[in-house]
Amino acid sequence: MTTTLARLLLSSTVLAGLAAPALAAQPAPPPAAPPAEEEEPVDVSAPGGSNDEIVIVGTRIPNTIRASREVVSVLSAADIARTGEGDIAGALKRVTGLSVVGGRFVYVRGLGERYSLALLNGLPIPSPDPLRRVVPLDLFPTSVLASSVVQKSYSVNFPGEFGGGVINLTTRAVPKDPFFNVGGSIGANSATTGQLGYVYAGGGKDWTGYDDGARNTPQGLRASQANGRALAIGQNFNLRALQDITADLNNAATNVIFRNDNIPVNWSANMSGGRAFDVGDARLGFVFAAGFSNDWQTKAGRQQLSGGATGTGANAALQPDQDFDFAATEFRSVLNGLMSFGAEFGDHKVRLVNVYVNDTIKEARIQSGIDDINVGRDVLLQRNATAHFRRQLIDTQLVGEFKFNDLTLDVRGTYANSKRLAPYERFNNYAFSSQFNDFVNDLRSPGQSSLVSFSRLNEDVYGAGLDLGYKIRGGPFPIRLAAGYAFSRAERVSERFDYRYQSNAALPGAVTQQRPDFLLSDFNVYTYGIILNTISTVAPRYEAKLTVNAGYGQVELEPADGVQVVLGVRYEQGRQRVVPQDVFNANPGSAFNQPTSINQDYWLPAATVTWNFAEDMQFRFSASKTVARPQFRELAPQPYFDTDSDRLSFGNQFLTNSELINIEGRYEWYFGRDERLAAGAFFKDIDNPIDAIAFVQGGTFQNTFANAPNARLYGAEIEAQKYFDLSGWGGLFETRRFFVSANYTFTDSQIRVKAGDTTRFPLSGQVVPATDIFRSGLPLTGQSDHVANLQFGFQDDAGLSEQTILLNYASNRVAFRGPSGQPDLIEKPGIRLDVVIRQGFKIFGREIEAKLEGRNLTNTRYQEFQRLNASRIDTNSYVIGRSFQASLSAKF
Repeated sequence: MTTTLARLLLSSTVLAGLAAPALAAQPAPPPAAPPAEEEEPVDVSAPGGSNDEIVIVGTRIPNTIRASREVVSVLSAADIARTGEGDIAGALKRVTGLSVVGGRFVYVRGLGERYSLALLNGLPIPSPDPLRRVVPLDLFPTSVLASSVVQKSYSVNFPGEFGGGVINLTTRAVPKDPFFNVGGSIGANSATTGQLGYVYAGGGKDWTGYDDGARNTPQGLRASQANGRALAIGQNFNLRALQDITADLNNAATNVIFRNDNIPVNWSANMSGGRAFDVGDARLGFVFAAGFSNDWQTKAGRQQLSGGATGTGANAALQPDQDFDFAATEFRSVLNGLMSFGAEFGDHKVRLVNVYVNDTIKEARIQSGIDDINVGRDVLLQRNATAHFRRQLIDTQLVGEFKFNDLTLDVRGTYANSKRLAPYERFNNYAFSSQFNDFVNDLRSPGQSSLVSFSRLNEDVYGAGLDLGYKIRGGPFPIRLAAGYAFSRAERVSERFDYRYQSNAALPGAVTQQRPDFLLSDFNVYTYGIILNTISTVAPRYEAKLTVNAGYGQVELEPADGVQVVLGVRYEQGRQRVVPQDVFNANPGSAFNQPTSINQDYWLPAATVTWNFAEDMQFRFSASKTVARPQFRELAPQPYFDTDSDRLSFGNQFLTNSELINIEGRYEWYFGRDERLAAGAFFKDIDNPIDAIAFVQGGTFQNTFANAPNARLYGAEIEAQKYFDLSGWGGLFETRRFFVSANYTFTDSQIRVKAGDTTRFPLSGQVVPATDIFRSGLPLTGQSDHVANLQFGFQDDAGLSEQTILLNYASNRVAFRGPSGQPDLIEKPGIRLDVVIRQGFKIFGREIEAKLEGRNLTNTRYQEFQRLNASRIDTNSYVIGRSFQASLSAKF
């Protein structure tokens, strides 16, 4: 990959060198034409961070950058449109230092999700997947966003949980002009569309993303969960009662996997609109958007597991003790909507924003291979699994911005509810029998079992804030004072119940050969005594709460022309508590059931100095202290299945908060319209960073978390954007510009462990030497040393016509710490090439936009592996395929 990247960069350099003389030889271009697309003002202010009326020398620096007191990167509406992405996640991966994991989750400077924060209109956005902190930003259509600002330096009017940076999305409120857009798309993937995939029946409305009741938890099963009565013969239930509960489950519709030799195309439909009205001296408006999509993805590849290394030194090698070929087909249905009402009267603004997201994944998976750990290398196994994960987000925000001469007042409040429902996660495991010359499942023998799980999660989030700002006039230089208060509370209840099918007597050979729905049919349940038994887990249910009260004070001043100083401090009181509940009293008195409480208060200072030493140049320096708190799922000792990593994970109730020291410097030069060169460096020192670790239990990879003693991270980034006017070429190029945009981020992180350092392992709470889990000098999980983006193409200033080539590269990164004594699990993002073509035209007087996209044209596959000397274990590797999409949108 290094060689490939070097060749690409060399080729780009040669092409630029050949083009430069020709471009330089053209006569001086005429005055710059106005942008082809009118942009709305970009709001770069943080909550309470009004930025008006500060005189700045750098008059050629873009307003959106000048207005900010911090280190920021801005994506305007036109920037977003140029990427051709339909959602903000895809557009943000073109920003310096940002990388997108799984096509959905945006990380700042390659740091893991706990160090990234997303805001909507300055307010926190709870993730519709409550098992993640990072919001999947592919849920937000670009049509409803006015801008996206990435702030990489901390200011005290933001929450103290700030690590890599914050992404603030601003929605449209009162549109300048009325608009109504309707669009749709159709797409295909070379590895999925029209190819072999696997599906199961499920419910009759699965295409909508909603269940029609087919997956409702049976009444008897729900009653046993609510009453704490484990399914087992004896004190709680007799055989007949258990058979009745078992037979009441929806069997065939959730159990039988079918081949589909022609997976359908992907498609989507969307609309957005808005209008404003003048009512007296006030201007009222609304903006709405709705989108619906169906997407298919088949992942076919290999999943291996090594129980440990054989040999020593240079001869040491990893052996695949589990080796499975797998194919999994995911059907994803997403419905999203946004409704925003706004009012502007004088210098005052009020905005009410409502967001709804329903995101559902329906998955069928098959595996074929061997398990030498649990069964033996000479037995071929067949594993089937089906699942349905529905995630929902409802978010309501009310924001008011009021200005009374030199006094500003911002108030805001939000309520959000997030759910995750995963009923009927089914697993059926068969082993090949030479006696029957067929695969069998007797529900007893190693490698032969049937299991089902039900999980549900509900989280409510409340937030409020008030910010005051006052400008002091008449002094030797401008001074602005700011102060504010913020409150947030998250309350969660999570449940997961696992069950195993068992039989009272040995099943006849003919029965063991039956497919899952026949094997678990009502006839067999009552004839052979097949029943559900509760699998005792550590915490089938937990309740969690995090309450944060914060206040801050900040002063902005300009002691000299072109020099701005922002000083502030934030006091933050955090009260976090996770209470595991042993619903079935399976582990009485166990340490596993002890509640976790993290009650810590922090003073978090921050300072930023900006120097506009020329009309088109400026330099920023910032320093701050911030925190990172463990997530609920990282603290709760409850298992959950992560669909992205395809692994079972659980939390560590002994985690502690992390504390960060952040230092940053950045130089910016804006030498022309839309043209810039920027370079910066950053450093972070993290005490008690939380890292993901993997271990093998019961012959399967599982993930958990632990605090490392310390980590340090430093790096540098550079970005440049340049336009070349082609009007002198005449003809086709008379109104065109050629643009090149490139950015590169280098990051080096190292975990620091010394003799005597300790950490606590999950579940048992045992204090162990940190060197048992972490090795000094290794990078943090999720962090790529190198992240680079290159864009180039043509743009027409006279109308909508853009042709863009986009190249993205991220170097290898640690996905999980390896099991004890094994190498880490490495993810290889590789290099990806995209092409986007946008063309505008008119039909019957209506403006139409056509867009053609080609994604991952390099056909880069997903790779997660371990490597030791010449040996390699593919822990999770599969083909992604090339994606192509055509879309049309019309303006009315």
